[in-house]
Amino acid sequence: MNANVQEKANAADASLAQAIAARSYRGVLARLTGQQTFWVSMAALVAFVGLSLASDVFATQQNLFNVARNFAFVAIIAIGMTAVIITGGIDLSVGAVLVLSGMVIGMTMHAGMSIWLAVPLALGVSAAVGAFNGLLIAYVGVPPFVVTLGMLSIARSLAMVLSDNRMVYSFGPDQPALLALGGGFVELALPFLDPVRVPNPLIFLLALLAATSLALRWTRWGRYLFAIGGNERAATLTGVPVKAMKVSVYMFCALCAGLAGILEVGWLGTITTGLGQGMELTVIAASVIGGANLSGGIGTAFGAVVGAALIEVIRNSLTLLGISTFWQGTFVGSFIVVAVLFDRLRSRSADD
Repeated sequence: MNANVQEKANAADASLAQAIAARSYRGVLARLTGQQTFWVSMAALVAFVGLSLASDVFATQQNLFNVARNFAFVAIIAIGMTAVIITGGIDLSVGAVLVLSGMVIGMTMHAGMSIWLAVPLALGVSAAVGAFNGLLIAYVGVPPFVVTLGMLSIARSLAMVLSDNRMVYSFGPDQPALLALGGGFVELALPFLDPVRVPNPLIFLLALLAATSLALRWTRWGRYLFAIGGNERAATLTGVPVKAMKVSVYMFCALCAGLAGILEVGWLGTITTGLGQGMELTVIAASVIGGANLSGGIGTAFGAVVGAALIEVIRNSLTLLGISTFWQGTFVGSFIVVAVLFDRLRSRSADD
C-alpha cells in the first residue's frame, strides 16, 4: 500500500515538474515573440534566405563582405542614436558630425599629422559637438530637435570651411594606415570552409555593440538612461543626475558618429563635404525598426544593429534584383510605420 502511495506521489511530482517546465517555456516564448527585435531579426533572416534563392550573387562572399561593411557604418551610429532615443531625445546632427570628423582627420593628416594624433583629434571634435548639443538641451532647455537641427547645418558648414569645400584624397605619410583602418579586413580560417574576410568596420561595430549592451544593462549609466526616458520627473526626484546624463548621452552619440566618419574615410580613400548627407534619417530608421521607442524608455543596442542590417539587406537586394533604388525610401518608411504600429498594439494589449 505504501509503495502504491509513494508511486502516485512520484508521478504527481513528475507531472507538476512537467507543468512548471511547460509554463516556463511558454513564458519565455511569449516574452521572446513579444519583442520587436525578434520579429525584425526574423524579417532579416527571411529576406536573407529569399535573396539567396532569388539571386546568384547575394550569398557570394564578396557581396556579403560588402553588405557587412556598409551596414556597419549605419549600425555604429544607430547604437549611439538608440541611447539618445532611450532618454526621449533625438539627434539630427549625426550625419554632419560624421563628415566633420572625417574632414578633421582628412585635413590634419593631409597636413602631415600622424594618424595617432589625428584620430583622437577627430573624436575630440565629435565629442565637443555632442557636449554642445547636450549642454543646450539639458541646461538651457532648448528642445533636442531644434538644437540638433541647427548643429546639422553648423557642423556641415564647418566641414566646408575646413576644406574650402574641396575633395581631399591625400592623407600624408600615414595614408596606408588610415586606408587599412577603414578598408582593411581580418581573414578567419574556418574548418572545412574557405577563409572568411571580416571587414574592420564590422569588428569595431561588434566591440561597440558588446560594450554598449553591457553598459545599458549592467551599469548605473544605463539604468539612468532608461529612468530618464521612462519618467524624467520621477528620475529627478529620485536623485538621478538628469542634466549630466543628457550631456553624456549626446556626447556618446556624437562619438559614435565620429568613429563612423573616420572608418568611412578610410574605406573610401577620400573625403567630400557631401559625405553622410541624409544619413541621420537612415540611422533613426534603424533605431526605430530595431525597437527603440521615440517616446523614450525602450531600446537596445542589438535592436539598432538588426535594424541597420535589415535596411542594408533591402538596399542591396534592390540593386541585385534590378529594382530602382528610388524604392528604398518606400520600403524603409513602411518598415518604420509597421514598427511603430507594432509597438502601439503591444502597448494597448499590455494595458488591457
